[in-house]
Amino acid sequence: MLSFTHSSIINAPVEKVWEFHERQDILQLLTPPWQPVQIIRREGGLEPGAVSEFRLWLGIIPLTWIARHTECETYKIFVDTQEEGPLKFWTHRHIFTHRDNKTLLTDDINYELPCGEWSEPLLEWWVNSRLRDMFLYRHEVTQKICTNIPIY
Repeated sequence: MLSFTHSSIINAPVEKVWEFHERQDILQLLTPPWQPVQIIRREGGLEPGAVSEFRLWLGIIPLTWIARHTECETYKIFVDTQEEGPLKFWTHRHIFTHRDNKTLLTDDINYELPCGEWSEPLLEWWVNSRLRDMFLYRHEVTQKICTNIPIY
């Protein structure tokens, strides 16, 4: 099992950061402009059973990714798990922790690649570098919106 974690302090209370994640347009806001991702549908909010479906592009090959929320504890954590997609396994924990009227926002991901162990080290480096870029962007957008700084 492979893993990736990214944390940052958001200069806003947990409640505000959580409510930002409940927005209907959250997927559009948090998808980096350089990522070839199309949002197909979003059903529900953060609660268990909510579903998000994406179309990813691997070169010219379209891939479907369906994530279902499996756990939610308001103002603390929500979890989504890949139901269909390019990986063997994917679980993403979004963790919100109070820090002196600020929020420690942590994205903790466990995943398994679809290929054999022979290529895992190189692909793990590549996947984690893409995840790092994506979550740096996501946390920057979260910081700006939650502290009323224009994002463009």
